[in-house]
Amino acid sequence: MEKYDIIIIGAGPGGLTAGLYAGRQGTKTLLLDKGLTGGAGLTVPSMENYPGYDLIAGMSLIAKMKKQTEKNAIIHEMEGAETIDRVDDGFILKTLKDTYFTKSIILATGATHRELDVPGEDQYKGLGVSYCATCDGLLFKDKDILMIGGGNSALQEAIFLNNVGCNVTVVHRRDEFRGEKYLQNKLKEKEIPVITDSVVEEIKGGQMVESIVLSNVKDGSKQEIKVAGIFIAIGDVPSSDLAKELGVNVNKYNQIITDKTQRTNVNNVYAIGDVTGGVKQWVVACGEGALAATYAYQDLEK
Repeated sequence: MEKYDIIIIGAGPGGLTAGLYAGRQGTKTLLLDKGLTGGAGLTVPSMENYPGYDLIAGMSLIAKMKKQTEKNAIIHEMEGAETIDRVDDGFILKTLKDTYFTKSIILATGATHRELDVPGEDQYKGLGVSYCATCDGLLFKDKDILMIGGGNSALQEAIFLNNVGCNVTVVHRRDEFRGEKYLQNKLKEKEIPVITDSVVEEIKGGQMVESIVLSNVKDGSKQEIKVAGIFIAIGDVPSSDLAKELGVNVNKYNQIITDKTQRTNVNNVYAIGDVTGGVKQWVVACGEGALAATYAYQDLEK
């Protein structure tokens, strides 16, 4: 059984930063990710608020971060943690491929896309229903589509979809967006249509999506719009099941509770990024990753 000082579960921006900092401090560090390195970061079309870059795509920045982290830590892609058991001097972590021992764990498990939970959503997943504009946007070039949501992710993806030639309309349940002002301004500059005070009631179609039924939250009126696809960005659900099984405290939203050093209530277990809630920004996750790795190292040295 391979032994490590620190195992980081999740190789998104925060996990990669934690791996970089942990490895540079001389610890034997392993990053595990059930998917590809980068996680949700791979789907960010572009960023204008990451220090040092006027504009950069998530995929490009992940490639740079991965290359840097691999000099200091081991990364195993397509290998997610299945169980974690506490033992006297650390933890036994099992994946579908192997079993590992580690003295410390940093949870960077992120969150999954929140679903609309409306009729037709499950039926048409991959057939016109998507949660990733960068993955599927080009499939809808020159076609009418809807982007559902009003936060940063929804606005970023709507702008991306417009840029790749989709006829995109944004649908938001409120009359004001939650996304950053500069994104709202870009939406206006590109003259992307917006439908406010409306929610999706049903997704209809034959073999593929053909129309969406919207309901106005103020007057209850309904309208059916013909579209080829619907992209959904309405928030996320924290991936905290492993943490809860380990006895880590979570709040009422199932977000992991940490102190300002990213420590949890379980000794030598730390958590960072979207799974902890807070300000869900790339640079914040990276900062938390640096903190967690630094304090994990300090705790190991005690």
